[in-house]
Amino acid sequence: MKLPFRRRRTSTAPVDAVDGVEASDTPALVAPIARADRFSVGDLLVEATADVGARPGRLVMTLAGTVLGVGALVATIGFAQTAAHQIARQFDAAKATQVLVTPAKAETGSGGTVATARLPWDAAERMERLVGVESAATIVELSLGTDTITAVPVNDPSAASVASPRLFAAGPEVLEVLGGRIVTGRMFDAGHEARSDRVVVLGPRAAKRLGVNRVDSQPSIFIGASPYAVLGIYDDLQARGELADAVIIPVQTARGDRGLAAPGDLQARILPGTGPQVGEQAALALQPNEPETLEVAAPRASSDLGDSVQSDVNVIFLVLGGIVLLAGAFGIANVTMLNVSERVPEIGLRRALGSTRRQIGAQFMIESVVIGLLGGLMGAAVAVAGIVTFAVVQQWTPIVDPWVAMAGIAVGALVGLAAGWIPARRASRIEPVTALRGGT
Repeated sequence: MKLPFRRRRTSTAPVDAVDGVEASDTPALVAPIARADRFSVGDLLVEATADVGARPGRLVMTLAGTVLGVGALVATIGFAQTAAHQIARQFDAAKATQVLVTPAKAETGSGGTVATARLPWDAAERMERLVGVESAATIVELSLGTDTITAVPVNDPSAASVASPRLFAAGPEVLEVLGGRIVTGRMFDAGHEARSDRVVVLGPRAAKRLGVNRVDSQPSIFIGASPYAVLGIYDDLQARGELADAVIIPVQTARGDRGLAAPGDLQARILPGTGPQVGEQAALALQPNEPETLEVAAPRASSDLGDSVQSDVNVIFLVLGGIVLLAGAFGIANVTMLNVSERVPEIGLRRALGSTRRQIGAQFMIESVVIGLLGGLMGAAVAVAGIVTFAVVQQWTPIVDPWVAMAGIAVGALVGLAAGWIPARRASRIEPVTALRGGT
C-alpha cells in the first residue's frame, strides 16, 4: 500500500481529496532552488577595508616599512636620473663638446711614433664651416731646445735652474674652444696672427711662476733671447688642463720664430649631440683625398660617464631599497597574522552564517593589498617630493619618470599581496566550531 504524499503541482488538474494524489498520470519532480549568494564584491571590499583604519597606530607602524622601501626604490631611480642629467650637462659643457683631430701616427724602429700626415694651415677655417661646429683652433706644443722662458733677460750661471713653462702655439679662438676666459688683459686676435707679432698669453700657473700678475704696465717675457709682450692671463679651462702652466703664442709667430712646420692638432667646440655627425665629416673636410690619414676623436651623442654613474647609483640604492621593502613585507605579514588571531571568533561566526573559505581568505588578502597600496602611494609621493625639493635646492633640473612612480605604487600593492597570502590562507582554514569554542 502506498503512503500518501504531496508534490508541487505542475498543471491545473484537480487533486484527489481522498488519497492526496494528483489526477495527472505524469507528475514532475521539482529541483531544489539554489540559495543566492548575497555576499557581493562590494560587500567584500567594505568588510576588507573596514578594519584597515580601525587601529591608526598599528596602521602607521605597518605602513612605515612599505613607505620607506617604495620611497627608496622610486627615489633611487629619480635621483640617479636627475644626477645623470646634471652630470651629462656638465660633461657636455666640456668633454662632450670637444672634437680632437690629429694626424695619424706610425711607430718608428726605436719604439716612438711619427706623424704620417699633416693638417692644412687653414684647418680651423675648414672645420668651422661644418654644421654643429661653434669654433675651432689649432694647438701644437713647441720644443724649447736649449732656450728658457724667463721674465728677465739676465742669465745668472750661479742661480739655481728653474723649469720653464711649456710653450704652445695656437689660434686666436683657442680659449673659446677650450672654455677658458681672460682674467686680466686680452687675448691676441687675428691681426696679431696675420702680422706674426711677438705676443703671448699666460696660463695661471705660468704667470705665477714668471711673476706676472698684471698687464697694464705692458710686461714682457723672454723666450730665449727674444722678448714677447704679455697681452693677458687666462684661467678656467674646461679642457686641456696642461695649458694652465703654459705660454701660448700665435701660430704664425711660431712659424717665423720657432720654425713650426705643421699646425699640429685641431681642437673644435661643437654643439651637444652633434659629435657623431662632426666625427664623420671632419676628416673629409680637412683631407678630402686622404681622410684615413687623420684620426678624429668625437664624443658620442650620449654621455658614457652619465650612464655609468646612473648604473652604479641604481645598483647601490636598489639593493638598500629592496632590503627595506622586504622588512615592510614582513611587517604587513605580521600585522595581518595578528589581525587573524584577534578576529578568530568573528571568522567563526561568519563561517557559521554561511561565508565560504574563499570569502574569508579574500577579505584578508584585500586588507593586505590595501595596506601595501597605501604604503606604495605614500612612498612614491614622498620620494617624488624629495627629488623635486633636492633638485630645486641644488638648482638642478628634476627628472622623474611618471612610470617610475606608478611602478612604485604597484610594487607596494604586490608586496601587500605577497605578505597577506599566508595569513589569508590560515584564516580561510579556521573551522566555525573550533573558532566559536575559542580555539585557533
